Amino acid sequence: MSEIFEIAYAAATNRLCLFTGTGFSKEVSNGTAPTWKGLLEELCDILPNSVKLKASLFPKDDPSPLNLEETAQVISIKLAAQDMDIHEEVAKIISRIELGDDNEDIEDFFSNRSCRIVTTNYDKLAENLTGKNTFQSITPGLPIPRSSSNVKVYHVHGSIDSPPNMVITSEDYFKFINSDSYFSRKLSTVLYENTVVILGYSLGDTNLKAIINDYKAFSKSHVVGSNIFLISRSSIDQYVKDYYFHCYGIRVLDSMGIKNFFKELNKEIPKAEKISEISLKSIREVVYEKRTFKEEYLKLEDSFYQIISAIAAEGLSWNNNLVVVMIGDVIETKTNLTKEHNAWEQYEHLARWLIYLGAIFEVSQTSIEKKYLEAVLRSMTTMRKGNYIGYSWHAYSSWKNRWSSMIVSNRVLIKKYIEANTSWPDALTVVNDIDS
Repeated sequence: MSEIFEIAYAAATNRLCLFTGTGFSKEVSNGTAPTWKGLLEELCDILPNSVKLKASLFPKDDPSPLNLEETAQVISIKLAAQDMDIHEEVAKIISRIELGDDNEDIEDFFSNRSCRIVTTNYDKLAENLTGKNTFQSITPGLPIPRSSSNVKVYHVHGSIDSPPNMVITSEDYFKFINSDSYFSRKLSTVLYENTVVILGYSLGDTNLKAIINDYKAFSKSHVVGSNIFLISRSSIDQYVKDYYFHCYGIRVLDSMGIKNFFKELNKEIPKAEKISEISLKSIREVVYEKRTFKEEYLKLEDSFYQIISAIAAEGLSWNNNLVVVMIGDVIETKTNLTKEHNAWEQYEHLARWLIYLGAIFEVSQTSIEKKYLEAVLRSMTTMRKGNYIGYSWHAYSSWKNRWSSMIVSNRVLIKKYIEANTSWPDALTVVNDIDS
């Protein structure tokens, strides 16, 4: 999967940030870490009349009267009346959580790689996964370490190391959202500077959504590809994926559990490490010294994904005219390679490259739009459903199967362009797929 290679490349170039939520802690603790709701119910159990309180706050047959932060505030008031502090009680519960078994692939990554981890979890499970690797645990209320480390864990909502500073109640959340703290600024910074992978987390946090949405505006104005991925164990409908990208610039990788994600990532990292330094050097030579990629290199399907990853690692904008020239030359060369004798795999490569490009950023009204659409037209008019001499069935299969993976605005753009420039039936079949 090209997206996994892109994430592996970020890891190889020390530009990977993992954003972990409750689902991550549940995964690595074999399910013993409580959900947010489960944690609040456990707090109720230490109060008098707990059954009545839980029935009121968490009714079985009706919606809860309050959101979870407000529910936590109610419980906090009840605890205070018993001379107990909600932050201390939560710290006691969380401190009992331990790592489970069968975390080999996750531990392999955490103990051997460099990365940044931003978490809303209070536990120290991420730190425990690092083994002998050097790490820093950074928590509100405690001094910021100034030494270097391979793994930095930012507890933006606090941790059990400093219970009074944990963000639990609605009052805590209001203070967090409205404060310009080191942690709120750091969260914003890592989105700008890294490839971010969201693990075990939903988009329920208002502050997070605001920051991610701010980055979405930045990435569009600077014509850089989306660098935020959401890993989902369950299958997610295409319209939901479109919503995630449109509102937050997030690419969804579904039907993939957290452990399987790290298993696939660990497979790709050695290859990414092997080529990262060379590909960065090549990008600089092609962009700044006006050299060109060799045809033998561009014949390889992986070459395009390496180029795209290197563009991001170098911090280049696709609105940079030098980058546009480079991408245009690469696409043109690949298109010409499809004209060689028995170059059937090149047809398939070209289709996949264009689909991947269309899944990364919104093409409309950017300087790459014209060259991109011309290449799409070439690809779609040389494909055909079924085996026919001179046409690529594999290219058709790629377009048909991956059409829905592209950003919805790009699908609309391509549909209009294809309908205006060709009557080729198989091309029209793809762009008019109403289920996508």
